[in-house]
Amino acid sequence: MSAVSGVLEKMQHDAEAASNTGRPLAYTIFDQDLSAKVGQSIAIAFEGKIFCIHCGRAIKKTFGEGACYPCFQKKAACDICIVKPELCHYAKGTCREPEWARVNCLIPHVVYLCNTTGLKVGITRGFKKFERWGDQGALAAIELAHVPERLVAGLLETALAKHLEDRADWRALITGKHSEVDLIQEAARARDLLPQDFRQFLLPVQSEIYRFTFPVLTYPKKAVTHNLDKQPELQGTLDGIRGQYIFVSGRALNVRKYSGYEVRLEM
Repeated sequence: MSAVSGVLEKMQHDAEAASNTGRPLAYTIFDQDLSAKVGQSIAIAFEGKIFCIHCGRAIKKTFGEGACYPCFQKKAACDICIVKPELCHYAKGTCREPEWARVNCLIPHVVYLCNTTGLKVGITRGFKKFERWGDQGALAAIELAHVPERLVAGLLETALAKHLEDRADWRALITGKHSEVDLIQEAARARDLLPQDFRQFLLPVQSEIYRFTFPVLTYPKKAVTHNLDKQPELQGTLDGIRGQYIFVSGRALNVRKYSGYEVRLEM
């Protein structure tokens, strides 16, 4: 086994290429091909140090997936409107970092439907759609609307969330359970659910569905997640990878949750 150490951030993957070829997503961590190690032994050890992924300073705990408390309070990327885009307050002149918002929020966004553990509605920046679907572990996705900025996307999503789920069931994702969904039919239904003001952004009813498979040999039988703070080491057989979870001998580790943690990876 070879070893590498580094500070965790979310895993990278090739969701767009995987969708085009029909192959399972290829995941990397510390520039190492993690997918190629599925079925083999792996060991992850938290080395006791945590660093803010924004400013790099050493900290005792993270806020909002990898931030120190000052960055969590000051960075636009950590504001509540990132989680709830319908609360975007750029137009009110109160954005934490207006220049950051102009590059990340005031740009075209996609509103989509996907099947992760069942039907859900979501939004993402247009150029990030495949990254988003891969991060979520989506089995299939379809674009529903193109909108000019994040606020509009959030308002449209909120309107649909009155009728459709806007979150995936993480327990079902970990155990590999999902409902069958006809995305073409659901996209047609969603169009009828939208208030008239949003219908100008809808795409024509289309048949293009993006599909994804994941490098998973076996899913955990129970939705058990591993806590690196309580148990710094996780070792066993790498059973699979989906979304930002890795499955090791019946346990799931949410890699993105531990962004900023310095770990040693052996595989």
